[in-house]
Formats: sequence, structure tokens, C-alpha cells
Amino acid sequence: MGRAFLNGLIKKVLIVAPSSVVPAWTKDDFGEFAVHANFPYEVKALEGPIEKRIKALEEWPQNQTALQVTVTNYEATWRMEEVLKKWSPDMIICDESQRIKTPNARQSKTMHRLGRLAKYRLILTGTPVTQGPLDFYSQYKFLDPSIFGTSFVNFRSRYALLGGPNGKMVVGYRNLNELVEKAHRVAFRVSKEEALDLPPFTDQILFCELEPKARRLYEQMRKESVAEILRLMEDETLENNKVIAQNVLTRLLRLSQITGGFVAPEGGNVEQVSWAKFDLLRETVDGLLEAGKKIVIFANFVPEIKAICTFLENISVKYSIIYGGIPQNQRGEMVTRFQQDPEVTVFVCQIRAGLGITLTAAHMSIFYSFNYSFADYDQCKARLDRISQKFPGTHIHLIAENTIDEKILKVLRGKKSVADAVVDHWREFL
Repeated sequence: MGRAFLNGLIKKVLIVAPSSVVPAWTKDDFGEFAVHANFPYEVKALEGPIEKRIKALEEWPQNQTALQVTVTNYEATWRMEEVLKKWSPDMIICDESQRIKTPNARQSKTMHRLGRLAKYRLILTGTPVTQGPLDFYSQYKFLDPSIFGTSFVNFRSRYALLGGPNGKMVVGYRNLNELVEKAHRVAFRVSKEEALDLPPFTDQILFCELEPKARRLYEQMRKESVAEILRLMEDETLENNKVIAQNVLTRLLRLSQITGGFVAPEGGNVEQVSWAKFDLLRETVDGLLEAGKKIVIFANFVPEIKAICTFLENISVKYSIIYGGIPQNQRGEMVTRFQQDPEVTVFVCQIRAGLGITLTAAHMSIFYSFNYSFADYDQCKARLDRISQKFPGTHIHLIAENTIDEKILKVLRGKKSVADAVVDHWREFL
């Protein structure tokens, strides 16, 4: 992309990605452009109501000296197709392109039409096939329709065996060598095993946006916390910063509970105040299990742990679990089941309760929430990264955008303890 811009081939790029991935392209701290781009660029995320997105794109002045990149989610494309066409990107990139694998889905059809207008097209995915070889068709119709044609019926007849009551059910496949050869004409595949410069585990960040009601609750708690800390700082009876730091950590915990979606008022029942992060978890878990992965899910709060277990039971997924409520004499068996039983595909683990165990049967972990200790965070990641680990893996972090989640992760990735950081810089967290 950068080389194409520097060579004068492109000026505008449209990137379409799942909602959870959009901020990963655009964030100032750890977005793809901020980390990797060494050329002039402007990147704009199209988020919020469709009217707001359309206005933002229409009012974005052209810049002849920098590559202009706009990023939006798949679900928005068909709602703003005309303005995207008018913006006239030179290059369109489908990130996680398996999202357009269904030929007749509205967002797939929109991407096919948009693709015909762009000079350059790319698809990015680690799982181009999740349900079967026919998944290739729609993605390649966007990428290069000359490879598999523009008729799904003809494609299916060429590569699938049909049967069943009406003769329309796919019961097998054929000519797969030909399909693979055609697909690889324009594909570049690199496995983690082949990427020798990659660390054993890499980090991935997925984002969600709190619902308006949850955002209002979060902002109310944040403002109350700032007022309380300022009041404490004016209290001349306090001799040091320890009391203030402890109060800040308590307030941060409450904010973290809101971003996770579950709060428990003192003496009251647990209340779910947001579905945003939990929906992101469900979407992420569904995708990983569909791809045949074993997963460890880390979470800090017990209500989160219980909600995750209920979700797994509802979709009939076998799992092991360790949290404060599991007796010590049962924990070894939980680990053994996950490590040795291929049908036990998920391990749910409270962050501090999982220290010292080995979970190398998994090569994917999901951090639903954090505590504020770098040592605990590092130890959780190390559960998967042991000498017996056979696979390169990924640690996925679920983050509520523009909340305490981002600030805590930044500190932990800097190998620092949040408890230490809040002593002198508490305002940065609230």
C-alpha cells in the first residue's frame, strides 16, 4: 500500500473490516498505521450513525501529499454504498474477508459492486474457508471475478457434489486440486510456522463500543471518581499517596466492571449493564471454534466467569474452569481434561486463580478483562507459552473503546503495574 502510494499508483484506500477490528487500523497508540506506516498518510475511521459517517467522508478534503485511508465495517457498506462509490477509492481491502463468503448476503453483494470500481483489490484472512471450499467463491468474486466467474451456480456445479431430497444439498466436493490451483494464482499464504521472525505468541486487539446507556453509566462513574479523588487530595489529614492510590484502584475496578458488562451493587444482585463486550466475546469464540481452535478465556470478575460458562453451555461446548469457587483438589483434573480431551475445547480461567498451571493444548487465548498486576497478566500468557507448546499462538484482548480498558492494556503491555502507575498519574486513568 505504502509503496503503491509512493509510486503514484494510489491516492485513496478503503478498508472494510469487522466492527471490532476497525479501531485496530486507526488507533494513535497501536493502530496498524501508527505502528508500521513510514509514508505520509491520513486515516479516518467511519463510525457512529450512518448520517455522521456520510458527512465525515463527504467533508474530508483531498490531500495530494498523503495517502488517504478510510476504514469502516462490513455492515455499513450497503447503507453508504453511493457515497463510497463517489469517494472513488483506488484500492479496496477486505480485512477478515470470510465475512463476505456468503454470495447472496447484502454486504457481499455490495463489496462485489464496489470492487468493480477499484483499480486494486486485496483480501486478508487467516481462515478463507470455514464451512467448505465453496467459501472461496464470493471472496474471489470481489478479488478477481475472472478466476471463478460470476455465477455461483456454475461454480457450485464444478466443485460440489449435489444430492439430498431435492438434489440441491452439497454432499461432497470434486475438482479440488483445480480449485486450489486457481485460488493460489493470486494468493500469498504465510503460516505462522513459516514466519520465522514472529514471536511464539502475538497480540491482537478487538474493540467494541459501549451502548449509549452503558456509556452514560460509565461517564457518571468516572466523573464521580474524579470528584472523590480530588476531595481526598484536599484532605490535609492524609499523610501519603497510598490512600489515594487505593481509592483510585477501587474506582478503576468499578469502571472495569462496567466495560465488562456486569456490576454488583453492594448488597445487591449482579446486573448486566452492557452487552457490547459479551457480544464481541461470543462472536470471537464462535469464529475460533468454527476454525477448530482450542481456547483459554481469562476474566477477572466472577459474574463474567459465570456468564461465559452459561454461554458455553447454551451452545453445547464442553469446557474446563478454574476460578475462586473451584476447590484446589479439583483443579488438576480440570487442567487434565482440557489438555488431554479433544472434545473439551475451552478453558475458562479467573486471572489470579490460574497461576502455575499448563494450558499448552491451546494456542489461542482471550482476555475478557484484566486485573491490574503485570505479573498476573504475564503469568496468564505464560500458561500457553511453555516448552511443550507446539503451536505459534495469539493472545486476543477484548477492549471497550475509549474506556479504562485501553489505558490498562497500554500499561500492562509496557510491563508495568497499574497499581504503581496510578500513584503519580491517576488522572490519566479517569
